Amino acid sequence: MRHKQWYMGKSLTGFCPMGSCIVTKDEIHINDKLKISSKVNGEIRQNSSADLMIFKPDYIIEELSSYALLKAGTIISTGTPAGVGMGFNPPKFLSKGDVVDCKIEKIGKLTTYIK
Repeated sequence: MRHKQWYMGKSLTGFCPMGSCIVTKDEIHINDKLKISSKVNGEIRQNSSADLMIFKPDYIIEELSSYALLKAGTIISTGTPAGVGMGFNPPKFLSKGDVVDCKIEKIGKLTTYIK
């Protein structure tokens, strides 16, 4: 919460579920308006588009490069669309047994089971 963005909070060792698919630069254009969505136990939580990112990928890479060594294959986790659990009143945090489905157009869907 102390960092002005969420890079640090999404970069903890052992954190960040990731699918079996990674898309290379030539498969998706940086300006593609890819649809992004997430559901928790079938309830839609997030429904947005990648073109609405506050910080574009080139800026993020420049900022991170100023204090971290980025190598080929480095994965950078960034912000997220509206709909995160702490944004609800009352908050809707994940609990044991929840099923989270995240989907990004042209990339795929990732299902995570909360243990």
